[in-house]
Amino acid sequence: MPPAKYKQYFSRMQEQNKEVFADFFRVHQLFELEGKKHEAEFHKVGQIAVDIVRDWDRRLCSAMGRGAFSNYSQKLSEKFWDEARKIYPLIDKVGVKVRQRKV
Repeated sequence: MPPAKYKQYFSRMQEQNKEVFADFFRVHQLFELEGKKHEAEFHKVGQIAVDIVRDWDRRLCSAMGRGAFSNYSQKLSEKFWDEARKIYPLIDKVGVKVRQRKV
């Protein structure tokens, strides 16, 4: 049985953007270990990776976004992003600035 369409798209996305995702993987690991020290690089490289993932997510779901398949399209998008989160668990933190609040 062939892999699901979202997995095929995810694999193709990674193949066509090997350098970007290899760099993001390296920075992602550094950010996981030493957060603040690599925060700027994580956000800079991460934004490029997130833009690529969003673009491929749109390609996957664009035709289904209208009509009766809109609910299916949303679930498909979630599955696609879950594939990204398996490899990059902190991908949702790209672009998020955390400030310490003094109490």
